[in-house]
Amino acid sequence: MPARTKRKPDAVVLQGLGGYVPTGVITNQDLESRLDTTDEWIRTRTGIRTRRFAAEGEATSDMATEAGRRALASAGNPDIDLVILATTTPDHPCPATAPAVASRLGLGPVAAFDLAAVCSGFIYALAQANAAVLSGQNRNVLVIGADMFSAIINPEDRNTAIIFGDGAGAVIVGAGEEGQPGQVSAFDLHSDGTCQDLIKVTAGGSRMPVNAGTLDADRFFTMQGKEVFAKAVEAMAGSSRTALADSGWNAEDVDWLIAHQANQRILNRVAGVLGIPPERAVLHLDRVGNTSAASIPLALADYASKFSKGDKMLLTAFGGGTTWGAATLSWPGITVTDPQQDLIERTTPCPSLQSS
Repeated sequence: MPARTKRKPDAVVLQGLGGYVPTGVITNQDLESRLDTTDEWIRTRTGIRTRRFAAEGEATSDMATEAGRRALASAGNPDIDLVILATTTPDHPCPATAPAVASRLGLGPVAAFDLAAVCSGFIYALAQANAAVLSGQNRNVLVIGADMFSAIINPEDRNTAIIFGDGAGAVIVGAGEEGQPGQVSAFDLHSDGTCQDLIKVTAGGSRMPVNAGTLDADRFFTMQGKEVFAKAVEAMAGSSRTALADSGWNAEDVDWLIAHQANQRILNRVAGVLGIPPERAVLHLDRVGNTSAASIPLALADYASKFSKGDKMLLTAFGGGTTWGAATLSWPGITVTDPQQDLIERTTPCPSLQSS
């Protein structure tokens, strides 16, 4: 049987989008009851009002599968030949979580792998999917960003417990035509391993395996907030400028800035440095917190009804490693289910807080 001929497409386009957030809601008032903080302190420093935590027994793969199912439905259920899952919180250290998600979605024996770039994971995964389709190796790729930070943050650490939430977002990208609405354009990716201690979970890897003598503090996620703030603004702004230039765009051309939803002050600063008006910067973290690799696709899903076909979008993120990057995209005009609105009727208080 002759080898299958793989046609290299002219462009890669966004074909589908889906998001999922868990039902458990944690408000700032809930955190006031057990941490040395206030609703006002949290809102003024982060912009966050509520965040979502996974239910007992729920894992990253559960959220990723649901987001993937919604993205597939949005795209008309195309045949998928590659799944990339960006996550810092896989179900297990081994094996990867992506094959299980692909299986649960009924995709068959497709290629599937995890990608670890923390909060930059979705941008990195999207870049890999873009390259795979442009090379002709793959036709349609499911890209998922999913993180369950409630599993790795210290609930007594005011520096991190107020910031992070759980969620998943997914997109379908596939072969398309140059200039087609939905086209994914330029990418700019970077890393700096000299700053790896800024965002870290110390124990659990080969450098420090978890054992009976592991300190509790080493099991949890830590972040040096002030240092991360300065580095994130500089890195995202610089990467964004490069991606814009490679796309032939100016900041004035950008209809929407979809930055990683880390902190409202970071978002405002990045928009200001780039010269993008604040009303064009998507703000999604106020309701779900920082969902790490899920934040950009979740923000896209949340704001989908506000976008117009052909809108020019700038995506950018900064995460542990440290890693960062940016990409440009035109909006395809697809129909998406709002992950928050979809859950309003079944929202419940977070079980872990009910028992505290």
